Formats: sequence, C-alpha cells, structure tokens
Amino acid sequence: MSATLYYVHDPMCSWCWAFKPTWVKIKSGLSNSILTQRLLGGLAADNQDKMPDELQHFLQQTWLKIMQVVPGTQFNFDFWRLCEPRRSTWPACRAVIAARQLDAELEEAMIEAIQKAYYLNAENPSNDSTLIKLAIQIGLDENEFAQRLHCPETQRTLSNEIQQASALGAEGFPSLILEEDGRHQRIAYDYNDAGMVLENPLILRAGNLRI
Repeated sequence: MSATLYYVHDPMCSWCWAFKPTWVKIKSGLSNSILTQRLLGGLAADNQDKMPDELQHFLQQTWLKIMQVVPGTQFNFDFWRLCEPRRSTWPACRAVIAARQLDAELEEAMIEAIQKAYYLNAENPSNDSTLIKLAIQIGLDENEFAQRLHCPETQRTLSNEIQQASALGAEGFPSLILEEDGRHQRIAYDYNDAGMVLENPLILRAGNLRI
C-alpha cells in the first residue's frame, strides 16, 4: 500500500523555477511509502501572438517579487529585450512529454534545460527551434524529438495531464496534492522550507504506510 504525492507544474512557470530547490529536498526527504509523480499543468495554450506589453511588465514584476520572496532565485532580464515573448507554454510542456516518451530518464533533464534556457540564458522555450536545440543538448535525436513534439499523441497526453491535475484539485502552479486511498488532499508548502511539507501530519501518516 502506498500514497502518491503529485507535483503539478509547468516548465515555464517562474514560481516553479523558484520552488525547484525545495522540491528536490522534499523528494529526498519523503518516506519510501510515498511515491512522487509530476503532472504538467499547461499554464498557457498555444499562441503565436506577441505577448502584450502590460503582461510583459506584469511578469517582470513577478520575477522581481520572486527574487525577494525566494532569495537565491536568479532571472536573466535580458530575455525581455532579446526575445519576442509569447504567452504560450504548451510547446515546452509537449517537449517534456516528448523527452519522457523517448527516454524516461531524460524528463528531468529536459525540464531543467528549459528552465535554464528561459530564466538564465534569455532563450525562448515557446519556440520549437529552442526546444529542439535543448533536446540535442541533453542527448536526444533531433528528428525523433521534432516528430514527437508535434505528434497528436503528445498533445493528447498533455491534455490528459491537465485534466487529471484539475480533477485532483490543483490550484495554481506549483501544486502539491497527496493521494491516499482514493482521497486527495492539497498540501501546503513554503518556498524556502521543505520541512513544511515533510512535517505535515498527512505526509507523516502516509509515510508510515506499508508498501
């Protein structure tokens, strides 16, 4: 018998980028009785239009806020000068799924590559060219990845994960949801303290389950 802690995220969610170090600590601190599973929330659907100036300004202010709330989180603001932002994260989500389908062990590598490209290297993961370059960098075959990126099955998988996250009760990104005996409970977290999750009574109880 086991419980599952779902981590609902988006590779282009800036708050998920800030939460990454704490999520790593949470995963390493969980009991073996608790499985972890990522779900892509699909923050923003496909969109070829340039992001409105007002939204660009809002997101830049969000980055500044995150740097205050979660000390140590880095952003490269050259992104807003060098790239033409689009409110479109589904391509990056599909890239994560494509990487997972080709080599399950490279899913985490693709997420990290997307986040570093976006937040540190001022590259745009809404563009296929960026995603294909990242896939090559982590060791995936260019043609196979490009085919998977646009495969209808990949979009269906993303749609299913979005629906599953919604059914679990995810509200915003990141979201942590504990599934135990068919029941779902949202788990509160602190961006700077893994202990808030690891010491949650629900997590402690689930950690005492026998597999």
